[in-house]
Amino acid sequence: MAVEHEQSERTKDDAELVRRALKDDQTAINQLHKKYKDSIYMVTLKIVHNREDAEDVTATAFSKAFLNLAKFSFDFAFSTWLHRIATNTSIDFLRKKRLHAVSLDATTTSEEGESTSIEVKDTKLDPEADMVKTQRKAMIRIVISSLKSNYQELIEMFYFQEKSYDEIEKETGLPLGTIKAQLFRAKEALFKEMKSKNLDNIY
Repeated sequence: MAVEHEQSERTKDDAELVRRALKDDQTAINQLHKKYKDSIYMVTLKIVHNREDAEDVTATAFSKAFLNLAKFSFDFAFSTWLHRIATNTSIDFLRKKRLHAVSLDATTTSEEGESTSIEVKDTKLDPEADMVKTQRKAMIRIVISSLKSNYQELIEMFYFQEKSYDEIEKETGLPLGTIKAQLFRAKEALFKEMKSKNLDNIY
């Protein structure tokens, strides 16, 4: 009963933080991030099996969650919703990297005790679908060109050149913390632009 009470209180606290975050309360957003960053990192690490990749996927998962916060249903626990986003983001990462190291029967368990099955679908595209995807990627390049120059540079190096944080740090001379913070904001800006142009489901 004590555990249930603790979970209920946490759910209520999270709901209040989400309501504040929906009003662009940066303190609430930071609190939610701090509260769940470690557990979400463990979720992504369990799936992608690489610490650096897990850090990147965790950042992307939080970006998606905060950008889609208006879709959150208060009928459910925020931790469960965030867990599912992290799981799906990890799977998307594996698909893009053409990695098939995850068992189709693998599951992950949220802090609320709910299990989520992992389904890795066939990534092969027919010629027409492949052409559409190529065209949409080209459109994303155009969207990126509309962002701030420093955001463009970071997205180019991180996603298209696939450079690590350490490599970006050496090339730009920026502190690692600054790079991660700016890349987070760059991805947030990119996701917003992509969503406005219905490109957010390209992958």
